[in-house]
Amino acid sequence: MSLYKSGGGVIRAIIGRASIGRAAAAIMASMLAMCSFAVAQQQPVQQESAPQPSLTAEDLFRPTPAPIIQGVRVAGNQRIEADTVGSYLPLQPGMPADQELLDLSLKTLFRTGLFSDVQLEMQPNNVLLITVVENPIVNQVIYEGNRRIKNDKLEPELQLSPRSVYTRAKVQADVQKIIELYRAKGRFATIVTPKVKPLEQNRIDVIFEIDEGPKTGIAKVNFIGNEVFTDNELRGVVLTKESRWWRFFTNYDNYDPDRLEYERQLLREHYGKNGYADFQVVSAVAELTPDRKDFFITFKVDEGPKYTVGDVRVKTTLAKLNAEALENFVPIKEGQTFDSERVEKAVESITFATGTAGYAFVDVNQRLIRHEDSNTIDLTFEVNEGPRVYVDRINIKGNARTLDKIIRREIRLAEGDAFNRVLVDRSRARVRSLGYFKEVTIEEKPGSAPDRTELDVNVEEQSTGSLSLGVGISSTENFIVDVSVEERNLLGRGQYLRFRVQASSRTRQVDIRFTQPYFLDRNLAAGGSVFNQRTDYREAGFIRNRIGFGLNAGFQISEYGRGGLNYLLTHDSVKIDTENAIFVADPADPFSVLVAGAMPTSITPTTGQDINGNDISGNNVVANICDFAAQSLTPTCESRGDFLTSLVGVSVNFDTRDDPITPRRGWRGGASIGIAGLGGDVNYYQTELNGAWYHPIIGDFIGSLKGRVGYIDGWGGDGVRLSDRFFEGASTFRGFEVAGVGPRYVTRVDPETGDLLGQSIGAKAYAIGTAEILLPLPLPDQYGIRASLFSDFGTVGLVDDSTKLLNENPQFFVDADQDLTTGVNGREFAPIRDDLSLRVTAGVSVSWDSPFGPVRFDFAKIIRKEDYDQTEGFRFSAGTNF
Repeated sequence: MSLYKSGGGVIRAIIGRASIGRAAAAIMASMLAMCSFAVAQQQPVQQESAPQPSLTAEDLFRPTPAPIIQGVRVAGNQRIEADTVGSYLPLQPGMPADQELLDLSLKTLFRTGLFSDVQLEMQPNNVLLITVVENPIVNQVIYEGNRRIKNDKLEPELQLSPRSVYTRAKVQADVQKIIELYRAKGRFATIVTPKVKPLEQNRIDVIFEIDEGPKTGIAKVNFIGNEVFTDNELRGVVLTKESRWWRFFTNYDNYDPDRLEYERQLLREHYGKNGYADFQVVSAVAELTPDRKDFFITFKVDEGPKYTVGDVRVKTTLAKLNAEALENFVPIKEGQTFDSERVEKAVESITFATGTAGYAFVDVNQRLIRHEDSNTIDLTFEVNEGPRVYVDRINIKGNARTLDKIIRREIRLAEGDAFNRVLVDRSRARVRSLGYFKEVTIEEKPGSAPDRTELDVNVEEQSTGSLSLGVGISSTENFIVDVSVEERNLLGRGQYLRFRVQASSRTRQVDIRFTQPYFLDRNLAAGGSVFNQRTDYREAGFIRNRIGFGLNAGFQISEYGRGGLNYLLTHDSVKIDTENAIFVADPADPFSVLVAGAMPTSITPTTGQDINGNDISGNNVVANICDFAAQSLTPTCESRGDFLTSLVGVSVNFDTRDDPITPRRGWRGGASIGIAGLGGDVNYYQTELNGAWYHPIIGDFIGSLKGRVGYIDGWGGDGVRLSDRFFEGASTFRGFEVAGVGPRYVTRVDPETGDLLGQSIGAKAYAIGTAEILLPLPLPDQYGIRASLFSDFGTVGLVDDSTKLLNENPQFFVDADQDLTTGVNGREFAPIRDDLSLRVTAGVSVSWDSPFGPVRFDFAKIIRKEDYDQTEGFRFSAGTNF
């Protein structure tokens, strides 16, 4: 028998008369000849017989054929069936045990990764014995010492996992992967030591001992060759930042080799936007300091000359397209500084324009012709008919919870349609506007034929349920808590359900709403609500208890517009719970100050002195404020009672924004009209308009203009009750308290500040606008922190003439400067203050998508107001999502 080793295994095979080389054959022939001579000397001469054929050395050592395998037997296997082992073999019973096939079989079994050792041995009975040692099974993978990267971040990146087969190659690959993950976090001194703990039944625990080491920071970011922009300006362009103690919220202050290539692109974009079309990053080098604690990052750049724009032309071979008309869509003019970003936007604008004109297949090529003598670049955009491509398939990916049809019904293309870039972009915007997904991308890939393409709609689902907590604080307002449980994608079917409870010292509310966006699988939304709300409008001096229900329907009127119908039936009970006390001097009747039929809470005899010090006697009459004749005509008391309101409304809304969550450009607008009086006790009509426009200003600064207008008035001889009027302020007009801006019933003057105090009586009209600039913050997007500068401006006013009748009765007038010592009256004015004057505020708004929910801070400064408006400089709200 002989041994044959290959690939770490052993082959034992029985070899017959094998050739051992010409030299060995010669030696053996000589030995045979000597043996034959010796025998001849000892033996007598025999009688001659017939001649026999002679045997040569070649005859003796000619190789015999390899033995035929009669069977295969497997030994040493514990988990793996013998038939499974045999299925991997290229050798089968009945085949010769050729050395090459044995070697191939050995290597094949090793490549399965199931065995740590394999031996092949031919038995005397020509049975091939395969002896294997199985690789152990991983029971669990344990990480020790990993404080910076948690287990849930490591596990998806590694090959070894519980119930997987252990191999040394996998361990080595996992060690290298862990080191790479730590290097991406800026820890280049990380050491990973793998250990194995044997268990019974050929199982093991794999332990990775991790010594994270110190964080490797950035000592300096240097630039060589830059003359136009300073080092500090370019440091603001790249993501990598020099390590400083205050940068504990970011990972950009450590070295990441994968980030360098992206930073090359950022530098090219920065120079390209500023006219340097020939800019190049010659090299980007990272050097480790001698103490191995920090890196020096050095960018070597070649800026090149600065170019301005020369001729700008659009050429087209499409007969129905006017080249001059397309030039209007190019945001680049002759004489401007060359901007590579605008060139790309010009291509997008022309593509969009041709798509809206009905050309789904166009190629827009840009040609840049440089004139080095004048440092100008001529731009030519060539618009040609592109190859016709049709949508083969639309694949929805990533929606583990949301049903496919919920996404497909928002896609503006169907399988078999002609591919259209405009419709693809619109489809992405519509799917994103659902609010169910954190990210939505639509990728193209080759289809079943050259003129076919597949669209992969990739979505990343986010939490669509929310548990919201709203908190408001002001100088006059108590703490308000607003709790609501909301699900915008119920059971993945796109249904909306909300249960809201609001509780505070002024409000108690229960509200249940449900909406089916595609009723009966048609593009028709249907829903309803049931609610009960008790609100203490302390700013207006009344308490309203409202109970009712509503029905609503929505329908598509265009690609960008929707219409709606709604019906609302409510029962309002308005009460005035405030009590007042009036002194009635003798001998007047205490009931003379009350309205007919009113009963006082108490009548207490008392004595007092007038302003001259004379003793007088009388009665203190305590009663509900509206039971006094002098107060019964005030706006608050006019609205007492129970009212049934039946309201029918219609609305229309349009939205062309490029992104419904974080828009950069586009507009939205809406209008609604409601009429109350088709049944019930209240007759009024109400109209409201709203709109917003978004546009980039410069860089990442996004500007927006927003506006709201509303008007309400009675009909059929009815006025507008206090509870139906507009109350603006707080979140609707930042810088003012709730109902802090607009008409007011002034009853007194603050002796310390001189502010006019009283009750808000609501308005019949308002017009409020907002100018806002979204500020780009030097923080990673994943922090979810946004800030903006804003200015709110507008007017709130108009009350019914019946309310202003109080201004004709001097007994309601307020004396602002009365001398309480002498009793001499000062400046007096009418109590109903209603000025349709301009109010203006400005400030900063900061929002944060915190781990426990959205948080918002509003800081406002009053620029223009009326002396009876109530202001607040700070407002805070918070919430949480699930």
